[in-house]
Amino acid sequence: MRKSSLSRKTMETSIQLELSLDGNGTASICTGVGFFDHMLTLFAKHGLFDLSLVCDGDLEVDQHHTVEDIGIVLGTAFNRCIGDKEGINRYASVTTPMDEALTTVTIDISGRPYLVYNVEGLKEKVGNFDTELVEEFFQAFVNQAQINLHINLLYGSNTHHILESIFKAFGRALDTASIKNPRIVGVPSTKGML
Repeated sequence: MRKSSLSRKTMETSIQLELSLDGNGTASICTGVGFFDHMLTLFAKHGLFDLSLVCDGDLEVDQHHTVEDIGIVLGTAFNRCIGDKEGINRYASVTTPMDEALTTVTIDISGRPYLVYNVEGLKEKVGNFDTELVEEFFQAFVNQAQINLHINLLYGSNTHHILESIFKAFGRALDTASIKNPRIVGVPSTKGML
């Protein structure tokens, strides 16, 4: 089983996380940021990942450290779970609607971190959640997971719907890219490594 359990404690956050790539979408999330909990639950449910996450962050300052540090820990856990990358699909592209919003997420588990985030027109907040932190989360995840991630909003007008379509598509694409394919022998690269 491709699982990882880790803790990270700084002066700004204390995080405990358990991740299983080969799960069934069970999530137990408590970050202190309700909307972000909702997004991570969607990610796990639609990616079929089992995810347990508790974060105690300095929310009296703002949400930035909590969201970014969770990206760091989740990306690190994913990188550990994926291991030597032998037999994985490596690539995936998923387009996911949420009412009027449509988002495409494309992933290459390449060993080279790179984020393209084409999402414009978001309102500044959903409830009390700072929407600019979504990009910070994905940048932190990409850096630690060492993946190439492209997020493109095709259209949409409701910020909640847009972000929901992003996190659902992200879960689905990460699942598809990380699945072991019995037809793939070794690492899916002509270089022999990722």
